[in-house]
Amino acid sequence: MAAPKKYPDELRARAVPVPRVGAEATIRRLAEQLNVHHEALRNWIRQAEADAGERSARPTTEMAGENRRLRDEVAELRRVNEILRAASSYFASELGPTRRRS
Repeated sequence: MAAPKKYPDELRARAVPVPRVGAEATIRRLAEQLNVHHEALRNWIRQAEADAGERSARPTTEMAGENRRLRDEVAELRRVNEILRAASSYFASELGPTRRRS
């Protein structure tokens, strides 16, 4: 389960479009006015740029969500495989001595 968000989505949506200038002082000043940490605001801006296709070094929100979903799916499949491996081992030991090899 994900941790609860510290800042509401409305605040993020209101804050991101403003400092497109990218100046350090502007980000810090706006962060103080909005009562958010300046690094949080900087990350929001970078993510908005990635989502808009302006920044290629960072995955888009959609891509990050897909990666998260796939990681969860892989973890679930590994758990299932471990259960199947244990069941297979158990049933193989049950059949072991009476099973004939050809």
